[in-house]
Amino acid sequence: MRIHPLTASYAGLALLMATAAAASTTPAVTGHIAGPDGGWDYASVDPAHDRLYVARSTSVTVIDLPKGKALPSIGAIAHSHAVVPLPGTSTLMVTSGHDDSVRFLDTRSGRELGRTAVGKDPDGAFYSASLKLAVVMNAKAGTVSEIDPKAMKVVRTITLKPGLEYPQQGPGSSLFANNEDENELETADLATGKPGKSIALTGCEAPSGLAYDARSGMLISACDNGKAAVVDARSRKLVKLLDIGQGPDAVILDAARRKAYIPCGRDGTLSIIALDGARAPRVTGAVKTEPGARTGALDPRTGKLYLPTAKWGAAPAGQRPKPVPGTFHVLVVSLS
Repeated sequence: MRIHPLTASYAGLALLMATAAAASTTPAVTGHIAGPDGGWDYASVDPAHDRLYVARSTSVTVIDLPKGKALPSIGAIAHSHAVVPLPGTSTLMVTSGHDDSVRFLDTRSGRELGRTAVGKDPDGAFYSASLKLAVVMNAKAGTVSEIDPKAMKVVRTITLKPGLEYPQQGPGSSLFANNEDENELETADLATGKPGKSIALTGCEAPSGLAYDARSGMLISACDNGKAAVVDARSRKLVKLLDIGQGPDAVILDAARRKAYIPCGRDGTLSIIALDGARAPRVTGAVKTEPGARTGALDPRTGKLYLPTAKWGAAPAGQRPKPVPGTFHVLVVSLS
């Protein structure tokens, strides 16, 4: 269909105005969803089924997003770290850190479909749509398990270094994984199984969360010393360090809205990073959240963020504070 030039100009103006409005929005905490007690780690949104999954100490918390309430927990996990919905299925892959396994759960019934042994202390994980493989970081073993999710079996193990945290697939079949012990990014080729050269993250201590923005080709690592390290995935060089809050454990990418968010649990803040512009990536502000909100997940359809946390009791001398029983909840952060 041919579009009249004047109509096209109005359409372009409307698109420009919508883009400007989206760029000017500031996130804010707009609610919270109560859940069961227990520790937590990473979270994932499954937009196809309107569910949020949160990795917990002994199970997986399931939250119905339209209703904003927790459903019965599923699985029997020995300290879960990552929860990965497998696209096009009702299967959830969960890393189980204390028994060195990966579990596969039916999200409809909660039944365990199978499990496979991996390396010691499986932590971060993701599903590669291009390779049709699940990829798991075994933190203490320093290995990467490539898993056929249909067969629920390990098909290859790549040896890197102990200390592996969160991974991302970069350009092509490249793998990048934070190493919190070595303060660097480990690399490998997932197609060939060959490890690559490490990338030093000078000025970044104990990197944990990691995101990859395909449009800019940049990786963003969250560091425990109030910094975020930006790395060019193609040149494999550290580009810059950004100032963020204290105590992060995730980098949450919103590629469509050209933002990245880093929840900083020690400060109780959410650092906002713009992905576009002359000096991008750059920090453009921070939102007050709550102490302990250090991981989270994005609903790509709405732009809402979901950050697990709890209320905290006073800490005895030399010890970490503990969550107050009955206070676990998930913060809802919306675009205002």
